[in-house]
Amino acid sequence: MLRIISANLNGIRSAVKKGFLPWVAKQDADFVCMQELKAQQDDLEDIILRPDGLDGYFHHAEKKGYSGCGIYTRHKPEEVIYGFGNAEFDAEGRYVEARFNGLSVISVYMPSGSSSPERQEAKFRYLAAFMPHLIELKRSGREIVLCGDVNIAHQEMDLKNWKGNLKNSGFLPEERAWLTRLFSEIGYIDVYRKLEPNATDACYTWWSQRGQAYAKNVGWRIDYQIATAGIAASAQQTTIYKSERFSDHAPLIVDYDWSI
Repeated sequence: MLRIISANLNGIRSAVKKGFLPWVAKQDADFVCMQELKAQQDDLEDIILRPDGLDGYFHHAEKKGYSGCGIYTRHKPEEVIYGFGNAEFDAEGRYVEARFNGLSVISVYMPSGSSSPERQEAKFRYLAAFMPHLIELKRSGREIVLCGDVNIAHQEMDLKNWKGNLKNSGFLPEERAWLTRLFSEIGYIDVYRKLEPNATDACYTWWSQRGQAYAKNVGWRIDYQIATAGIAASAQQTTIYKSERFSDHAPLIVDYDWSI
């Protein structure tokens, strides 16, 4: 069994203070894909870089306290790739890929466009640049599990107030169409939806910190594990972990009947 976890931490040092590392140690995960580190390599103590027998591989943003993603694993990768070849977004620390025997496990932190029209335009540029990379990866014949905060809710069932968000970043028609193309045309699989096709209120992975969004479960499903067909077919079970809160996101756990 292969256990993969995706978790947006909204600051890795903050999440560690809230008990993230002891929780990771109990999960017996093969891979923990993390997003929104908000830290540089020099900011991280050894216990964060290499916790409990895991090795960490991190892609940090050039801007301090911003973005960043990483992977913890107890397996030795054949190769680690930082960035996907786009100068604008590689500078923001949004992609790390670990390769093992024909399998790529990828942690991505896709941009949000909610802060300004300029950031939404940047998000559209990212989507335009990232799709060809995903197509090329799939054509390579590798099995892929892409984990991360995609910052897009795909369907109406993926967020509580969909009618009120039709014109908001994260649920714009162009963003949703990008995911539809990825799943329907390119052939990637939304692993959570494969296992839980009808989940609504239970599917959310992020809640605004405004008001009582978490208490009222006014959430969005924007954290994904997206996989090629072979390994996606082996997915056995999934959990969104909510018993503890390490950030404004909940970790997404998937177990695959797969070995590396």
